[in-house]
Amino acid sequence: MANFTEDQLTQLRSALHKRYLQLQSEVRYELAHTNDTGDFDLTEYLNNIPDDIDTALVDRQINEMRELEMSMKYLSELEFGDCIDCGNEIGFERLLAQPSAQRCVQCQSQYEKTFLQDLNPSL
Repeated sequence: MANFTEDQLTQLRSALHKRYLQLQSEVRYELAHTNDTGDFDLTEYLNNIPDDIDTALVDRQINEMRELEMSMKYLSELEFGDCIDCGNEIGFERLLAQPSAQRCVQCQSQYEKTFLQDLNPSL
């Protein structure tokens, strides 16, 4: 695990939790503003997606929530803050800004150059 002070760990736990709650609220808001405004459950949503929902947005939010859950697990197991590609420390400021970050800046940049360019087809 990266070498963080207790104060930094507390700040990171808070940032993880705050971002998770924010995403949860956004998903609930998106689901509540569909044509069917009744009570909903995330599990039910995954099994029966309404037609008027921004599925790409909700999918990104749910994926980030999963990443945050994994980060919280790693933090509790003292395996948090190391890049999944190179093993170097991700950095406190980066994690505070992007609590679900799994790569250091250099590896994230390389990852985006390698894998995300395939999502933008060229003519």
